[in-house]
Amino acid sequence: MSDSQVAGDHALTGIRGLDDVLGGGLTPNRLYLLEGMPGSGKTTLAFQFLMEGVKQGERVLYVTLSETEEEIRAVGQSHAWSFDGIDVRELVPTQDSLEPDEQYTMFHPSEVELSETTQRILADIERIRPARLVFDSLSELRLLAGNPLRYRRQILALKHYFSGQRCTVLLLDDLTGEAHDLQVQSIAHGVILLQQNTPDYGKQRRRLSILKYRGHDFRGGYHDYVIRRGGLEVFPRLVAAEHRAEPDLGTIASGVPGLNDLLGGGLYRGSSTLITGAAGTGKSSLAVLFAHAAAERGECATLLLFDENQRTLLARMRSLGVDLEPHIAEGRIIIHQIDPAEWSPGEFSNAIRVAVTERRSTIIVIDSLNGYLHSMPNERFLIIQLHEVLSFLGQQGVASILTNAQMGLVGHMTSEIDASYLADSVVLTRYFELEGEVRMAISVLKKRGGRHERSIRELTMHDGAIQVGEPLRDYSGVLTGVPVRSARFGRHATDPPTPSSSDAFTPPEKPPS
Repeated sequence: MSDSQVAGDHALTGIRGLDDVLGGGLTPNRLYLLEGMPGSGKTTLAFQFLMEGVKQGERVLYVTLSETEEEIRAVGQSHAWSFDGIDVRELVPTQDSLEPDEQYTMFHPSEVELSETTQRILADIERIRPARLVFDSLSELRLLAGNPLRYRRQILALKHYFSGQRCTVLLLDDLTGEAHDLQVQSIAHGVILLQQNTPDYGKQRRRLSILKYRGHDFRGGYHDYVIRRGGLEVFPRLVAAEHRAEPDLGTIASGVPGLNDLLGGGLYRGSSTLITGAAGTGKSSLAVLFAHAAAERGECATLLLFDENQRTLLARMRSLGVDLEPHIAEGRIIIHQIDPAEWSPGEFSNAIRVAVTERRSTIIVIDSLNGYLHSMPNERFLIIQLHEVLSFLGQQGVASILTNAQMGLVGHMTSEIDASYLADSVVLTRYFELEGEVRMAISVLKKRGGRHERSIRELTMHDGAIQVGEPLRDYSGVLTGVPVRSARFGRHATDPPTPSSSDAFTPPEKPPS
């Protein structure tokens, strides 16, 4: 086995995410079982495993009992693969083996000598001496054996044979038998299970798990994967504890002085911030301000958009004096337009992990939590996964900003998800009515580990700028939507302000943009 093929005494599978889940790859010269229902990607994974061997200069062999070589070549063409260097052996049972009286000829009656059909393929193995072998599939062996006892003996015989061949073997099983035989799992060195399900809406969800891996530490649980042109892509489950670091926990500003004052100077690196409020109160715009400010400092920021189209976002921010396109062109701002029907939870968390570990993003914006939850309605543990994502970002010193749209416009506001306990800081935006106008207010309700301003300020987005005005100290009840003049200014708190009175509300002078 070539040195380049082994990473830390592991045989690479050709699938980066799967190698990560396996803790580096497969232990060489062992027998592994790959289980999955038809259509789950077993054959695709198997050929990626073989092509990795070819890449490392090894001899590899694919033995098929279920598909013709022409069908197998078509699989390669669909992925734009070249099968050069892969020996494909199509094992077709002889005509006599189809006779009822000849269905138990896999072994001779002594159950020691191999049948004529098996001898032919083993002869190829002796001739080729492959370092990697895929056997597809066990369901045909099960049928040829005729009964469970003979089938198990066949598998044991194959295992003992391959143990002396210095060969890493992958046995494929499509789980089409009447009963799930755990005997094969017991004799295999490792077992990989591929699963798929079809949600009520959207594409199929696929995930894998490692059921067994003798003498090796691996990442347990389920890991999402997709089948694209080019093969399987596996998204390892994000475990925050595996990514501990010693980040520089400084403060990041937004570029808007009034907003920075509300936040006590800005957001802490490694903290999570929730911006919540009614639809249209500037939540996304405020979040993007921090991303733009980071890009202006030469840092990288990543936006994950569930609700808004990227083109609309760019045009809207441009009208507010914030031009994102130069930073996108330079790679300082990365935008993921998430299709709710296509992304799985694993793909979502993997995009964040890549943005941090490979793109060195210092700010992650998730817009919005509502879209995140609605895009994966059948997933039961999204909040737990979100908690893991935020923990990972915090340990990496990355500031995360989440938006959440509340239901309603003024008065009593509700939210379908309470994520405030997950966030280190909570920013509230609200509509309020004053002098025949609908205006917007902003306040900071919470900031862990630091001071923040507790006043309520007016938020304006017009004249090509986003501005946060002076504190609205003359009025109370702004968050109810209908403010009243404060009693300390000579009017009862329940009396509504009148435009004609001398103490009517005068909008605070706007700070320079």
